Amino acid sequence: MTATGVTAVRRSGRRAGDNRWTPGWVLRRLPYWLVALFLAGAAFLWIYPFLWMLSASLKDQLEVFASGLGLLPDTPIWDNYQRAWTEAGFGKYLLNTVIVTVVTVVIVVVRCAMAGYVLARYNFRGRKIILTVLIATLFVPTGYTIIPVVEISQRLGLLNSLSGMILALSGGAHVASVLLYLGYFRQVPRELEEAAIVDGAGFLSLFFRVMLPLSVPITATVTLMTFLATWNAFFLPLVFSFSRPDLRTLSVGMLAFVGENSVDWSGMAAAAVISLLPVVLLFILLQRYFVEGIAGAVKQ
Repeated sequence: MTATGVTAVRRSGRRAGDNRWTPGWVLRRLPYWLVALFLAGAAFLWIYPFLWMLSASLKDQLEVFASGLGLLPDTPIWDNYQRAWTEAGFGKYLLNTVIVTVVTVVIVVVRCAMAGYVLARYNFRGRKIILTVLIATLFVPTGYTIIPVVEISQRLGLLNSLSGMILALSGGAHVASVLLYLGYFRQVPRELEEAAIVDGAGFLSLFFRVMLPLSVPITATVTLMTFLATWNAFFLPLVFSFSRPDLRTLSVGMLAFVGENSVDWSGMAAAAVISLLPVVLLFILLQRYFVEGIAGAVKQ
């Protein structure tokens, strides 16, 4: 038998015997399975609160406390979602939240992208001072800015309106978003700008037609960050809708389930699931761009 034949026999013997589950193979793969088991357990602990909330949204008030940490309801009660949607007004709150969040995201993306582009590509007097002030505002708690924001909005007649809420949420520094764009635009070759300028592109045309389309990963990252912050904002929407309950967002609308003497936990859980589903879906759609955007900015 030739060497080729011996090799073929050995290979076929290994396929026939298939020693995958021998003790030696298990011992060699044991660290991998331990890591996988640990990660699976950590992932379960991470998503368990969401699973419990989903389970509580399908239980009645007594079963929420009687079942303890159990996840399976005895009889799913879908009326909790109908009660949250109609009686608690979460249909209106969802519409308000979508309007406020979408408009705020658009304003923040355009404003932060333009600010990051100017700070990254242009040298002018006071540039370092502006960067220093922006970074310093990272250490200012959000609660300290509510009073001046409310005072300005009241003087402008925008306190009890969705437009005032949008301007208040989008008018902050958003330093992290500006720095992400700044770090990305620094690495873009200047030849692209020079070629666009030779073709007659002005500042706005250069920015919106060349630079902004190139920053899709960063834009997705900033979009997701701003979406999460605006969707979950509580203090500013609470102040702007204090005398106008019809302007409440989802986070403020949770107060509808809190009474003077009791709390509707099953209804609140159903409302929380409704408010979290858009966030989860958006993150699933943008997670690849989110990771790429963070990685691209960190390289700087």
